[in-house]
Amino acid sequence: TLMQPYIDQILAFITLHQDWAGPIIGLISFGESLLIVGLFVPATILLPLTGVLIANGSLDLTTICVWGIAGAILGDAVSYWIGHAYGPALLRSRSLTKRRRTVARTRLLFYRYGFLAVFAGRFMGAFRSLIPGMAGIMKMPQGRFQLANVLSGVIWFPWLLMPGYLGARGADALGAAGSAAILVV
Repeated sequence: TLMQPYIDQILAFITLHQDWAGPIIGLISFGESLLIVGLFVPATILLPLTGVLIANGSLDLTTICVWGIAGAILGDAVSYWIGHAYGPALLRSRSLTKRRRTVARTRLLFYRYGFLAVFAGRFMGAFRSLIPGMAGIMKMPQGRFQLANVLSGVIWFPWLLMPGYLGARGADALGAAGSAAILVV
């Protein structure tokens, strides 16, 4: 893919400079959750690969989770505040008018489900970075928004690490023959 060279560079940097891994993963998580920007951040690729690095002992699980969860929560919170501050004018921005259909679906999803849309929206690809801004635009009470934001962030981040982590642990448990079989599959 077009992003592959960047992904490789980020992973190589994290592996070599483990002290920077937490802040970098936090920034990636923040970017993935940030209004509009999240549409272009490949966290759904990077985070499972980070799970592999955690499983093989290259990175500390607790440190990565603290930074990653904080980034996810902060990204959604900033998106909410942007939506709240700029309101409907934000919907007329060039970036969002290009995605009119996705914005309309996001608006409908939020209108119908509110709190649940904010919570579940974090797990829904294209909607992930749009729902918090929509919650701000539609003036969702901040306390309800932040509750959904924090709860979903605490679940979402480890959820994305899990496939890589479990895959690496499973491959280790199966040995060389099992690792080859997993690669073939």
